[in-house]
Amino acid sequence: MGSHPINLAVRFLLELGGLAALAHWGWQRYDGAWGVVLAVILVVAAAVIWGTFAVPDDPSRSGKAPVPVPGLLRLLLELAFFAVSSWALLGSSWSAMGIPFAIIVIIHYLISYDRVIWLLNQ
Repeated sequence: MGSHPINLAVRFLLELGGLAALAHWGWQRYDGAWGVVLAVILVVAAAVIWGTFAVPDDPSRSGKAPVPVPGLLRLLLELAFFAVSSWALLGSSWSAMGIPFAIIVIIHYLISYDRVIWLLNQ
């Protein structure tokens, strides 16, 4: 179920939403160029971490792992990303979206229980 195309699409949208939350939070911290710089740094850092540390042969990804990590570490990285993204929403002008975003993430991981179990076994 974790690799079903609809579930993968939801996961992709959650990833984009998380990056948008980080960008928005960073942009709001400072006026002008510094806000833009912080937004870009946060998005790039999160995207690099997300794309770099992977479990080899993860069926929900390309299967490639630039830096192979155990499944538990990958799961913790994902959960940390979504927790920070939810926190960023709560700390921004988009605060009303923080709790719903977190709930959707939790539901997504519950539906993706087969992937979670796979990660924990890697």
